[in-house]
Amino acid sequence: MSAVDLLIAAGVALLAGGINSIAGGGSLILFPTLVGLGLGTVQANVTNSIAQWPGYVGGVLGFRAEYAGQRGRLVRFGATAVVGGTAGSILLLTTPSEAFDAVVPVLVFLASVLLAFQPLITRRLRTREDGGRTGDPVWLYVALFLATVYGGYFGGALGVILVGVLGLGLGRLKLANAMKSAISLVTATVTVVVFGIWADVAWEYVAVCAPASLLGGFLGAKVATRIPSTPLRVLIVTFGVAVSVYLFLRS
Repeated sequence: MSAVDLLIAAGVALLAGGINSIAGGGSLILFPTLVGLGLGTVQANVTNSIAQWPGYVGGVLGFRAEYAGQRGRLVRFGATAVVGGTAGSILLLTTPSEAFDAVVPVLVFLASVLLAFQPLITRRLRTREDGGRTGDPVWLYVALFLATVYGGYFGGALGVILVGVLGLGLGRLKLANAMKSAISLVTATVTVVVFGIWADVAWEYVAVCAPASLLGGFLGAKVATRIPSTPLRVLIVTFGVAVSVYLFLRS
C-alpha cells in the first residue's frame, strides 16, 4: 500500500464517520473502498469493523441521559450482544472466504435497502410509541441475538435493524436509539477483540481510518441538524446498490 492509498482510506473513513452520525451506512462506503484499494473482502470487512469502532463510543456518550435506570436492561442486552457478536465473528473466520465472497453482494444490497427504508421504519415506530411497557418480550432477545450475529459477521446497516427490532420491542423510539448505540458498541467491541487476535487485519489502514472515523463522527454530529439526510441517504443507497452489483460480478 502507498501513502496515497492510506490518504484515500483516511478521507473515506472521515466521510463514513460523518455519514454514520447523519444518516447511517458509513460501512457501505468504507468497506468497498478498502476492497478497491486491494484488500480481500474478508480482510476489508474485519479492517472496516475495527476502524469504525471509535465512532460507536461517541454514540453511546451522546445518549448518557437515556441510560438512567436502564442498568439491568443494558446488562441483559449487552450479554446478548456479546454472544451474538462472538458467534458472528467466529462464523466469518471459520467459513471459507469464497462463501463470504458469494454472500457479501447480497448483504450489501440488503443493507442498502434497509437504509433506504429507514425513514419509513422510524415513522412507523413513532406512531406506535406507547412507553408503557415494563417487561421485555422473549422474542426481543432472540431477534437481538440474530441481529448481533449479523453484526459480527458483516454489520452493514446493523443500526437500522436494531432500531426496528428495539422500537417494536420497547415501544419508545428514543430509548430504542439509545439501546441501539449501546448494543452496536458491544458488538463492535467483540469484533475488535476477535478480529484483532485471530483475523488478518490491515493495521496500517486501521491506524489512519480509526481516528479519521472518530473525527468524522464528531463533525457529523455537529452538522447533522444542518445537512438534509434524505439526499445523502439516496446517494449512499445508490452507491451501495452499485457496489453490490460490482461485487456480484466480481465474485
